[in-house]
Amino acid sequence: MNRTHMMLALIATMTLVAAGPLAQAQEKLSPPRKPLPVVTVTLAHTRFTTQVATTNESRAYGLMDRTTMPADSAMLFVFQHAEPRWFWMKNTKIPLDILFFDARHKLVAMQLDALPCATDPCKVYPSNKPARYVLELAAGTAQRLGVREGAQLRVEGRYGTVQ
Repeated sequence: MNRTHMMLALIATMTLVAAGPLAQAQEKLSPPRKPLPVVTVTLAHTRFTTQVATTNESRAYGLMDRTTMPADSAMLFVFQHAEPRWFWMKNTKIPLDILFFDARHKLVAMQLDALPCATDPCKVYPSNKPARYVLELAAGTAQRLGVREGAQLRVEGRYGTVQ
């Protein structure tokens, strides 16, 4: 087995290991107890009113159970450290663009038109590169704005402590 195949096998195994506990946890999730902080983010000269998920609870729940996503809205997931990320669409009812940003707010990867998933197994959408911030937008937004890797994300406002 060559090195590439070994790396792909390792990534697949890590994805299954990481997604298993998350799948079990998401079956029991409820919306965060407190309202999420709201900031304004700017991407490709376009401003979005953005809820910010900074806790394990709010990041795990994300946009679950929402049936609409206004064109000028987004959700920003903030993590303490930049590392490869895996997102999935379990119990998410709307298609999304998932954009991954490094610690300097530079776009490092995109997963466009991620589809809702109601039952297991759900597709996993990886960053394949270290990411500290993940922005979810209504599907088709990144393409409409012409967003490309290397684009800069600007965050205006405070979202509190990242846990």
